[in-house]
Amino acid sequence: MRHSARGQVDPFIVMDVMQAAAKAEAEGRRIIHMEVGQPGTPAPQGARDALAKALEQPLGYTVALGLPRLRQGIAGLYRRWYGLDIDPARIVVTSGSSGAFVLAFSALFDAGDKVAMGFPGYPSYRQILKAMSLQPVGIPTTVEDRYQPRPEQLPDDVQGLILASPGNPSGTVLRKDELAALAEAAQGRGMALISDEIYHGLSYGRPCHSALEVTDEVFVVNSFSKYFSMTGWRVGWMVVPHSHLRSVERLAQNMFICPPHASQVAALAALDCIDEAEANLAVYAENRRLMLEELPKAGFTKIAPPEGAFYVYADVSDLTQDSLAFAAEILDKAGVAVTPGLDFDPDRGATTLRFSYARSTEDVAEGLRRLAAFMAAR
Repeated sequence: MRHSARGQVDPFIVMDVMQAAAKAEAEGRRIIHMEVGQPGTPAPQGARDALAKALEQPLGYTVALGLPRLRQGIAGLYRRWYGLDIDPARIVVTSGSSGAFVLAFSALFDAGDKVAMGFPGYPSYRQILKAMSLQPVGIPTTVEDRYQPRPEQLPDDVQGLILASPGNPSGTVLRKDELAALAEAAQGRGMALISDEIYHGLSYGRPCHSALEVTDEVFVVNSFSKYFSMTGWRVGWMVVPHSHLRSVERLAQNMFICPPHASQVAALAALDCIDEAEANLAVYAENRRLMLEELPKAGFTKIAPPEGAFYVYADVSDLTQDSLAFAAEILDKAGVAVTPGLDFDPDRGATTLRFSYARSTEDVAEGLRRLAAFMAAR
């Protein structure tokens, strides 16, 4: 069989690291997972209870844009978090944030269009774009700018811009005035704006701001995966302008039919489990404190300021020029899985690593002890 050129995307390296870690675990080793951005906690109890009850009845197709009650509930989240009154009709429930990006890119861009994003950034932006015959354009950001792009860096002849706050892998957050300036600059250049807000709710200190606070001309992507600890349930959402709603609906009907009914039932109940989600946030806050205290002692001294999410992004150029090999060495000798920066920055990622602190505090503390011992012996 023939192969399409657009199908030849790069691997998601963190998934390869997970596979290597799983192989080591199958051999009897205990691996500390600092590679994947996945909460160590289960879905909220209320979500699990709601699904168990719902399983007594048939679960079939829902409308393509998602259960109306869930869309109304998500609108309530925007009132609670940002004081925004969002029309529930603008909310599109999706099969995870990945499904949201496929719909957004399909609705906004044509084959050959260019879409800009900050490097380092979430790798699947680039690979989904490539698979859709679109051209990702990296904006090299700096630690001085908290790994976020500046308006004057936006390239010409680009049809779209993806922003992420808190960012992955950096965990850095855009201020409201910075969001406004970037949105204005993008609009002035005729660029469609997509704001990835999947880590909202996970911030330490100042709150996160939604792009919807500064403009309605934006596709906002979010998910139940991170704050609500529901990665494997594959349920996310978008907020889209009224002008694009019917286009997105037609695409969703044909591409996905609907998001998983069972996951939507659980997600609706999760919206009432804020106390449980906030308790998880307190664990991440303690894990973050440990990371910022202990990583420099181990020799990882050049790190971005992690204001949100659950990652630490470290410059390890003084330790290696090959982050892929360095991560493999750490897994082999320390039993700690970490992610090479090449996932996030194809140009400069050979000298960076990402550490996730999404698991239990006990695991994070053990991982830090192992890293310190490994670095001391290296």
